[in-house]
Amino acid sequence: MIPRVHDMGTRTIGLLYYLYGPGTHEEHIDPHLVAAWDSLAPDPGRDPKATYGDLQRLLDQPVMALPASARPTEHVWHLSVRAAPEDPVLTDEQWADIARRMVAATGIAPEGDGAGCRWAAVRHADDHIHIIATVVREDGRQARIRQDGKRSQEEARKIEVDYGLRRLNTGDGTAAKRPTSAERHKAERQGKERTPREELRETVRRAAAGVASEQEFFDRLAAAGLLIHQRVAPSGDLLGYKVALADDRNEDQEPIYYSGSTLAPDLSLPRIRERFSANASGHDRDTATDRSSGSARVSPSTARRKATTAVWQAVLVLDQDDDGQIAAQLAAAGEILDALAKTSAAHTRSELREAAWAFERASRSHVRAERGHDRALRQAARDLVHGGPALGRGEDGATTAMLVDMVIFLVTAAAHWHGKKEHAQQAAAALQAAGHLRAAYQSAAPMHLAVMHQRGRRLSQPLQRKQTAYLRQAVPELAEQILTEQGWYALAATLADAESAGHDPAALLAEAAERRELDTAGSISDVLVWRLRRMADLPADASAMPEHISTATEPTATRGTAQRPTKDIDRSRKSR
Repeated sequence: MIPRVHDMGTRTIGLLYYLYGPGTHEEHIDPHLVAAWDSLAPDPGRDPKATYGDLQRLLDQPVMALPASARPTEHVWHLSVRAAPEDPVLTDEQWADIARRMVAATGIAPEGDGAGCRWAAVRHADDHIHIIATVVREDGRQARIRQDGKRSQEEARKIEVDYGLRRLNTGDGTAAKRPTSAERHKAERQGKERTPREELRETVRRAAAGVASEQEFFDRLAAAGLLIHQRVAPSGDLLGYKVALADDRNEDQEPIYYSGSTLAPDLSLPRIRERFSANASGHDRDTATDRSSGSARVSPSTARRKATTAVWQAVLVLDQDDDGQIAAQLAAAGEILDALAKTSAAHTRSELREAAWAFERASRSHVRAERGHDRALRQAARDLVHGGPALGRGEDGATTAMLVDMVIFLVTAAAHWHGKKEHAQQAAAALQAAGHLRAAYQSAAPMHLAVMHQRGRRLSQPLQRKQTAYLRQAVPELAEQILTEQGWYALAATLADAESAGHDPAALLAEAAERRELDTAGSISDVLVWRLRRMADLPADASAMPEHISTATEPTATRGTAQRPTKDIDRSRKSR
């Protein structure tokens, strides 16, 4: 249940006309009163003899009883309360009870206080009500409604329990502003997936990913097709900006602009500047990745490899206790996801876009980010953007799977950190992002793991036994589990590749396993494959590697078959 305290108003009659009217887009159905300060209050929605003016005069009576000089200029209080989409449709009686609880909790009409404010609750849709009140009490004093938003949220959590509704997490004031009902209905009418506010927020976030200067930021906004209006001081200094979609216009056919701060708290111009100003001293323009420099840009696969390394370093930071550094890493992780979604191939784009959209909430909290510590991640995001779109095949596609696999660990670690800090909304958002990332991984990885799987199956028996010995030497506590996983063949091929490249397979595997817990991995083998290929600097696309040739003599019947211990083969057969 989502309560929202709106800005104070000056005209009671104006709000009543809206609540009882058809709505901006004819979305109001059967407007009527469900509860009020007095059971005899007139209802212009159901009583043909009652008028809006009748209800307005009664609501305003305590205000008008004051001397004109003592009347508050803004005296109209407005609260909307909306149920979650999956909640059952509540009855008028249930909404009436919810309204009474809300006005009591917020200080409008405390329970047992006969001198509270006058109020009325209007329902014009199945899923929500609006409560209008005048803030002058019957005794002439003004209501004590400080922190009314926070108190309405606290009461909503209790109502969810009492009515068996979806239990939402309490907000902390760092979330982006939700679209209004009018914005949602407009988007639905136009057949759009998201409202202009949401579309702009996503576009601006992508434009800010890895950005190194104001000019680059505004160039990206323009390249994305947004209309831009900059607010400039008389001195010529840039104070702020606002953006609009070219096809989003009002009744006068004028573009509807949104300032960065109204899209999200971290998209105001000062907050955008924080991203690159803290890195200015050590963040010289990288001519290898900056298209404007005229030099060759980094390839998508190289950008993804660099990003995987940067993400791994960020995961290690999250294991530490410096909250300011962790907050900076999480903010920059949002830029990695935005850049990855922007440059992803078609078969992973949808899930990566949803992951970036969800993690946006997890990238902000009241913990102040110590910018500058996020330099590596921000440079990685910049490389991804300037590297351009990946095709999803060959090395590009394989390194995408490698990066997504590592980002899952970062996002999961973010969820754990937010959970320890009791950031409920952020923790839930990070877990939601992790779910989308796992789906993206399942779209990106199988074709590349299948190549390694087949190469592992074609290893000769002596080579297979050799890789099994390396496994048992490096991770004896995990060896038996890994040998039963389907991904073992891909891991065996990767160990052979690492040895061919001059590495000690057992030592490399032990290091890979120690670098981070594996309890949250869906497949330990898959995780170790990508870690090893990154650490050993092996091509992520194993089809580019030469086949391993064994000179050992073996029976024809068993040649080309991967060797497992007999008990593992038996276990595998029984499980089929």
